[in-house]
Amino acid sequence: MSKALHNAEGRYPEVENFTYALIIAAIKLRSYFQAHTIKNLTDKPLKQVLAKPDTSDRLIKWSVKLGEYDVKFEVRQAIKSQVLAYFVGDNTPTECMEEDPSENERELWKLSVDGSSCITGSGAGLVLMSPSGWMLEYTLRFGFKATNNKAEWEALIAGLTIAKHLEVQKIEASSDSQLVVGLASGEYEAREDSMTKYLSYFLSLKSAFEVLRVLKIPRAENARAYQLSKLATAEELGKNQIVLVYYLDRPTISEVDVMDIDLPQEPNWMTPFINWLRNGILPEDPVEARKLVYRANRFQLRDVIPYKRSFSFPWLRFLTPLEADYALREVHEGICGNHTGGRTLSHKLLRQRYYWPTLHQDAIDFIRKCDKCQRDANISRRPSQPLTSITAP
Repeated sequence: MSKALHNAEGRYPEVENFTYALIIAAIKLRSYFQAHTIKNLTDKPLKQVLAKPDTSDRLIKWSVKLGEYDVKFEVRQAIKSQVLAYFVGDNTPTECMEEDPSENERELWKLSVDGSSCITGSGAGLVLMSPSGWMLEYTLRFGFKATNNKAEWEALIAGLTIAKHLEVQKIEASSDSQLVVGLASGEYEAREDSMTKYLSYFLSLKSAFEVLRVLKIPRAENARAYQLSKLATAEELGKNQIVLVYYLDRPTISEVDVMDIDLPQEPNWMTPFINWLRNGILPEDPVEARKLVYRANRFQLRDVIPYKRSFSFPWLRFLTPLEADYALREVHEGICGNHTGGRTLSHKLLRQRYYWPTLHQDAIDFIRKCDKCQRDANISRRPSQPLTSITAP
């Protein structure tokens, strides 16, 4: 319940303000004031002020109005001590408020993996289950020959990679391979070169999780993953089976010949923001530095790539000038391009989650330079100057 004070009401003394608040409450809650005894807890001497005959006419008028109600004034005690007492009483831990030891178990994701190797081929199956019961089933088909142990490792690494992409923090993986579980838990020592590579790859994935446990379970408790691994080596899937199939052309630990080419990038508009967000380097000019810090609050680096944050839209990825030119050409005249206008082109790029400061103007300039758009565009027949009628003599 509230009321705004207008004109002279805003100039009332403090005691009159409290009395006026009581009058407003009595008017708006008239039925309650008439039916019950009202206790007014206050630290102001309202009772003494209303009882004095030499007070202002306004207070005498309010005293008469309050006389028809049973209003009692009581001294309000200290609020801070009472609030502290309520806080201690409400937040004192009891037996029912103690942390449930199984709370961490409820947050665990469950991963079941199994590998298969036979004459017809090699494959693996994995089942990933969320704490709420949501389930993902994958079948991995290998395009290479793999032993049972290698297939088990590929299944475990693939499951952990999927969980990493889903931003899972706590996961429990189970397998019926004693060798894989022993190597992952540190009980066994890797002697073969391939097992050493698989173990090092597993340890690199392990750092992405807060909790990662690998357990050995019997084959009977891993039936679904075993069925998926056998399904991977089948010629075709059965009917009414919804399974995600993934083809793995080469082993995860296989080395690919890559030539590192370090092309120096010219400084662009993103360079100051990247220097500040990554290394904390600011421009020497204090004015420019202050502007940079203010604008950088909307940006964030994710995997060394700057993004623009937003509350109601997805994060937009920043593009360098070369990337921006390629994106404009691909969306405008690529496979799915239809030579749209500049405004539509810029909106399409935003829907694809790309951004740079001059996106809209660059799209308009790109349309003006497009040869096909200029040749096949509709020609406006309107004159450059408004026509003026001339009356013949």
